[in-house]
Amino acid sequence: MNDSVPKSAYKRPQPKGGSRKGVPNKVTKALKDMILGALDDAGGQGYLTEQAKKNPGAFLALVAKVLPKELTGPGGGPIEGKFTVSVAWEDAPKR
Repeated sequence: MNDSVPKSAYKRPQPKGGSRKGVPNKVTKALKDMILGALDDAGGQGYLTEQAKKNPGAFLALVAKVLPKELTGPGGGPIEGKFTVSVAWEDAPKR
């Protein structure tokens, strides 16, 4: 008979130190505030419109960063929809 305890019976110790889950990073918030302040000083929306025309690649990269990574439907559920597909076969035999 084997008297050893299976590995799955041991609980993993809780991590010590670090931030709790969900606490925003202070450096990230400070950096974001500085960037938004600089945007405001540069002209805000008008400046972004000008940059969209002068540097469309850089502007679209910025847009991609701020778009949501995942789209959801109402209430956080899946996006639902219906679509119809029609197929035409040119060489189909006549009925």
